[in-house]
Amino acid sequence: MIAIRPAMPADVPVILRFVRELAMFEREPDAVRATEAMLAAALFGDRPAAEAVLAEMAGEPVGFALFFHNFSTWEGRRGLYLEDLYVTPAARGQGAGAALLRHLATLAVARDCARFEWSVLDWNEGAIAFYRAMGAVGQEEWTVQRVSGAALMRLAGQ
Repeated sequence: MIAIRPAMPADVPVILRFVRELAMFEREPDAVRATEAMLAAALFGDRPAAEAVLAEMAGEPVGFALFFHNFSTWEGRRGLYLEDLYVTPAARGQGAGAALLRHLATLAVARDCARFEWSVLDWNEGAIAFYRAMGAVGQEEWTVQRVSGAALMRLAGQ
């Protein structure tokens, strides 16, 4: 049986481990700059930037989802944005990913969110098929834009 529960401060090391495993899977093993202290502040500080839930099987964490609220001016309501969803390889195919998505969908409905959305790498065919099976619809006409690092500093005039 899979249980979903809110993350607690003591879970930060596990969350960071899962983030690093996800980065390995996404072919970016050296991209994670987050530390336990950074995640603890982001999830449990004075002004939390995000929330996380853990999926457990037999009392052991097997996955997590990290999410936050965004806002739609067109809808006039906030949405729920899934930043990361990860299930350990050994637990895949046993329902943990579906349980995490259902939990977040339930949370989005309870919080009167207009939508629940996330991004997926275009080469991750397994995840895309899974998301389609869960009812997700790709937004092919939208592309993600990003400014970071030195480009962000230049844009900020620094």
